[in-house]
Amino acid sequence: MTRTKTLATSLLGLSAAVLFAFTSAGGAAATSASPDIKEVSHPVSTVLQTSGVADYWTPERMRSAIPGDVLAHKALERGKSTSRAAVEKGTSTRISGKAGKGKPSLHTDEAPVSHIGKVFFTLGGLNYVCSGNSVASANKSTVSTAGHCLNEGPGAFATNFVFVPAYLNGAAPYGKWTARALYTTSQWSSGGDIQYDTGFAVVSTLNGQSLSDAVGASGVEFNAARGLSYKAFGYPAASPFDGQSLKACTGTAHDDTINPGGTTQGIPCDMTGGSSGGPWFIGSNSDGYQNSINSYGYGSRSTTMYGPYWGSVIQQAYGTASAN
Repeated sequence: MTRTKTLATSLLGLSAAVLFAFTSAGGAAATSASPDIKEVSHPVSTVLQTSGVADYWTPERMRSAIPGDVLAHKALERGKSTSRAAVEKGTSTRISGKAGKGKPSLHTDEAPVSHIGKVFFTLGGLNYVCSGNSVASANKSTVSTAGHCLNEGPGAFATNFVFVPAYLNGAAPYGKWTARALYTTSQWSSGGDIQYDTGFAVVSTLNGQSLSDAVGASGVEFNAARGLSYKAFGYPAASPFDGQSLKACTGTAHDDTINPGGTTQGIPCDMTGGSSGGPWFIGSNSDGYQNSINSYGYGSRSTTMYGPYWGSVIQQAYGTASAN
């Protein structure tokens, strides 16, 4: 029997039969990553207009933005299914970052962390909000988030995209960083494949500084072992949360047993829509290597948050964004 997916209150609303029509990707042992089928992937991107975008996001627009989880639901309503191929497995890869300024029920209240923030964007004439994180990159200007927070999957890319690190109650202590380009996997942009629900925004400099110089940048890891322990962060905005402060969940990852056969993993968490795209760090605080993002949950009061396995396909999207 299948059940509907949401990000806690309503993230995906996806048909399980549509989402997970592929073969088993292996167990959740922390000693090795699951065996995966090698794929060819070509990251998909768009270049954005940046003039006036920061000014567009007034405190009123930021507060009234719609949690971006509804976009993942729309992607699946268009009747697209996931690929039968599993995420490509490559060599375990780490890219070191520099520490930001922050501190490390199913969720905890957290003080702001300088490299974690909210992302705001426009799609189809409506304003949306998700979560994101500054990650180590060659351009020192890359933000990770969910694929559905920058592309309809399939469909158009977002506009008016900004990253607001360390957001708290409408304040933007490090400013609003305007994206000049957005990147995601072809599997997400062409088919809304939830296994690849990750994207990266490349932001412009602000006041002469790069993003990572201003707020720090997390290290990232790809093709890691499964079943690791994580701390996931986000800004849940759907009830009972209001999206005005940072929350976090911790736990050991396990395979999706409700709709088995995919490569996504879940941890205990009750964050809701708006936390989409928030980072998963290996370990117990925000100083760990990022290794996934908040993607989806099941039911209106989900107690598990699932995230995509960061394999070589997502690594390719990251690498292309990082070099821009």
